[in-house]
Formats: sequence, C-alpha cells, structure tokens
Amino acid sequence: MIKKITLTFLLFTFLQLNRPLEAKAHVKPGIEVLLKEPYIQELKGKKIGLITNHTAISSTLEHTLDLLKARENAIGFKILALFAPEHGLDGNCYAYEDVKDSCKMEIPTFSLHGKTRRPTEEMLKGLDLLIYDIQDIGSRSYTYTTTLFYVMEEAAKKNIKVLVLDRPNPLGGELIDGPMLDENLRSMVGYVNVPYCHGMTIGELAYFFNEEYRIHCPLKIIPMDGWKRSMSFEDTGLTWIPTSPQIPEPTTVFYYPTTGMLGELSLSSIGIGYTLPFKIVGAPWIEAKAFAKALNGHHFKGVRFEPFYFRPFFGKFAHQNCEGVLICITDKKMYKPVSTQFLIAGTLKSLYPEQFKEALLASQKKKDIFEKVCGSKEIYQIISEKPYIIWPLITFHENEKKIFLEKRKKYLNPNYT
Repeated sequence: MIKKITLTFLLFTFLQLNRPLEAKAHVKPGIEVLLKEPYIQELKGKKIGLITNHTAISSTLEHTLDLLKARENAIGFKILALFAPEHGLDGNCYAYEDVKDSCKMEIPTFSLHGKTRRPTEEMLKGLDLLIYDIQDIGSRSYTYTTTLFYVMEEAAKKNIKVLVLDRPNPLGGELIDGPMLDENLRSMVGYVNVPYCHGMTIGELAYFFNEEYRIHCPLKIIPMDGWKRSMSFEDTGLTWIPTSPQIPEPTTVFYYPTTGMLGELSLSSIGIGYTLPFKIVGAPWIEAKAFAKALNGHHFKGVRFEPFYFRPFFGKFAHQNCEGVLICITDKKMYKPVSTQFLIAGTLKSLYPEQFKEALLASQKKKDIFEKVCGSKEIYQIISEKPYIIWPLITFHENEKKIFLEKRKKYLNPNYT
C-alpha cells in the first residue's frame, strides 16, 4: 500500500514538474521593431541624433546605441550626436542635478538637463533625423517626457524628423488619475495638459502633443510588438532597468504618484533616504497605529496601510525615529495612486492639524515647484485653507478628465487594445 502511494506521489510530482510553463508575454520595444522592415528604411542615409539613456534596452538586454552602432555601415547611416535627459546618459545623476556635456563612443553627448533644456541650433547642426528612446514611468511630472516635447518643438523649427521608439507605460494603459495641468504652469515637470496619470505610452503622448498643441513636427512613432493596455510591466517579459536613482523597481512607479507631491512639500518622509522610496509616509510626530487605522477606515479600493516604524539614513528626518504607514497595493487594477495621495494628505491634516500647518509654513519656498508638479495652484489652496480636504481634492478636475478621456481616444494605438 505504501509502495503504491509512493509511486502515485512520484508520478504526480513528475507531471507537475514537466507541465509546460505558462507562456509569459514577450513584448518587443520600438527599437526591435525599428530594426526590421519596413521601418529600417527610415535610417538609410541619415545623420542621426539619439536622445536616450541607460533605460533604452531591447528584450535581449542590448542597448539601443549599441544596436544602432553595429548597423551603421551595413544600413548606411551615422550617429553624430547623443542627447542626455535628467539623471544623465548613465542614470547616475541626482534629481534636479545639472547634467554635463560629455562624450560616449567618440560621439559628442549634449546635456538636455543643464545650462539648456532644449537642443540648440548648434547641437542640431548637420542632423536630419532625431531618434528618441527612453523608458518613461507614466506620471506627468517625470521629466523624460518633457525632454521629448522640447526636442519636438526645436525639431519642428528645423523640419527635422523625429522617430519615437515606443515603450510600455509601466502603470498600464488604463489608469487615469490626478489633476489636469493648468496651461499657465507649464514647466519641465509638466508640459502637456493631461491627467497626472494619463495611461498613454510615450509614443501616444508624442502624437497627442504634436496634434493638440499644433507643433507640426515631422513625427513617426515606431510601435511596440505585443504590448497591451491591460499589462503591468511585469506582464511584458521585459527587464526593468531603474529609470532614476529612486525608481529601482517596476512597482515603484505606482508609489511615485502616491507620495511624490507630498515629498515636494516636505510634510513627512516618503522613504527617500530609506530603503523604500515613495512606499512609506512617516514623521516623528505621527502615531503609526492611529494613522493606519484612520486611513484604512476610508476603505479605499486596491490599497491597505500597515503601521510602520523606521529611521531614515539621510534626507527628511535623517537619523530620527519615525512612525507612519507602509502603503500596500493589493489590487493594481483598482488602485488610484493620486487619489490615495490626497487621502493621505487629508488624513494627516485631520489627525495632526498643528504639525501639518507648521510643515506647510516651513515649505513656503517649495510652493512654486509643488504647484508645477500638481499642475494647479488650486490644489495648494485647498490643502492650506480648507479644514477637510480629501473629497475636494479627489473630485478636482473630474469633468476635465472625462473630456480628456474622449479626446485621447484618437491618439491611442489600436494594436495595443
């Protein structure tokens, strides 16, 4: 009997181990599509400027610059210039740090996040094609998209064609959340009037910007192969390369729009300076259990808050014992990051009104950048003046977002549906 049971168990184990693995989606980013017909014809005879950084890799972990350089002679084109966004060509510069001009593979590399944020006439001299390949994170204030928009505006003046090599929106293509952008607040941290989380790929955004703002840039989007709007980044089969020093994992992109605005006001620590960037909210004056209980009492879909205790290594409240919450996303499909951020801000104000007021007063110098990141002066007014701010913030711009949803439809790639 024991022998029979043992044989049955071994057979079951063998069958389980030899089951075919569930096929994981294998998305090919725009660079791989570009290197095949018919798109490869776009490169022939061209003098190219490449706007890129360390995130521009293929599904086989080959960098776009290397892939293009290896084909220069065979196809008949030349890369004459490189352009680096915020954080630099290699991604090792801090936020807001000026990136310096340099040279890579004997190609002059111009900074688009230093003395100038736009390619100058001298930088564009002799070029007849610009290629953009950088991984975005799907939040409006992330500066890589603005760099593209600046490039498009300057390219339009010279009638230089721009190829945008599309990549996944790691938030997916269905998440719409957060305020629209006041056109009077256009800046490096927000240049296009879309919701903070817009649910568009970098290629779709470029198409939207070119048409809605009448840029008249000669533009072509090189699509991905295999990507769908319902995908998270983990679904793509691609390897995540940290897009900047504080975005180490693909899941971090959901937390960046959850606490990033709070971080601009320095109301609390948001994990910058600890091991959990954007995933925690805490301060020496917060009581963890009470804070978590109050937040969970709102029963927000897709998220739970756990009491958390930590001591930042550097930054806000460095070396001080802090209490707060760990933000636990339980359902990405239901989760609304910016709305959750407004919930956190409102709960902080309700539980700790004096500390909240003091923190706002201390952060007056940061008011300008906060308003630009939010895309609205009204949000700061609501936060500072109204006693109860959660609902006014969450419902802010609801009608405008409905209009945007209709407007964006014609710019979405139907193959991504």
